[in-house]
Amino acid sequence: MRSVVRGMTVRCERCRLPPRWCVCAGLREVRCPLKVDVLAHHRECHRPTSTGNLICRVLPESRHHVWRRERHVDADQLRAAGRELWIVHPHGSPVPAGAASENVQVVLLDGAWGEASAMAREISSWGRMVSLPMTGESRYWLRAQQDGGRFSTVEALLFLLRGFGLESAHDTLCAQFELHVYASLRARGRKETATEFLHGSVIAAAFPGLLAQLNARRPQ
Repeated sequence: MRSVVRGMTVRCERCRLPPRWCVCAGLREVRCPLKVDVLAHHRECHRPTSTGNLICRVLPESRHHVWRRERHVDADQLRAAGRELWIVHPHGSPVPAGAASENVQVVLLDGAWGEASAMAREISSWGRMVSLPMTGESRYWLRAQQDGGRFSTVEALLFLLRGFGLESAHDTLCAQFELHVYASLRARGRKETATEFLHGSVIAAAFPGLLAQLNARRPQ
C-alpha cells in the first residue's frame, strides 16, 4: 500500500484513509450496464470524505471529471455516444418511465450544495436533468446535513441502481459505502458513533474479518 501526505496526514492514495484504517483489503468492484460519470468540484477532489472518489474507486468503468469555475468541462468529452445523458439534481424532472440502464449515461455532481448548484447551471443544457425519488435517512454520517432530504453523491447512485433493478450492483456498492463511512468515523476518533453506525449496517455480516482486523488493539 502506498501513501500520500496531505496537510501533514499520511493517507492511503487509494481509499484516502490513514493507513491504520485503510479499507482497500475489502474492495469489491461493481460492474453494471449503466454508464457513470462523476463531475467533481475541484475542492471536493481532495476531501477524504468525498463519495465521488469512492464511486470511481469501486466502479472501474466510471469516469471522474474535475470542474473549476475558470476551466470549463468540454461537453463532447463528457458525453458517451449512443446514450441519453442524465444529470442528477433535485431540481430536475422525474426519471422517465421505461428507461433501460444500458441506454443511459448518468452524471453525478460531487461537491457541497452550493458547488453542485454552480456545476448544474453550467451543464444543465447538456442532457436531461433528473430528480431521484430519494427517501429515508442518509447514512452519510461524515458531514452534517444542512437540512432534511440531503444525500451524498454515492447515495444518489444507490437510489438510481435500485430504480433500474440492478440489485447486485446496488448491494455491493452499498457495502463499500458503509465500510468507508465506518472506517472514516473510526479514523476521526468517533468510536461511539461508529459503533452506533455499525448496528444498522450491512458491513457487520459482509466484512467480519476486516472489521476484526481494523478493531484489533494495536501495541502501545
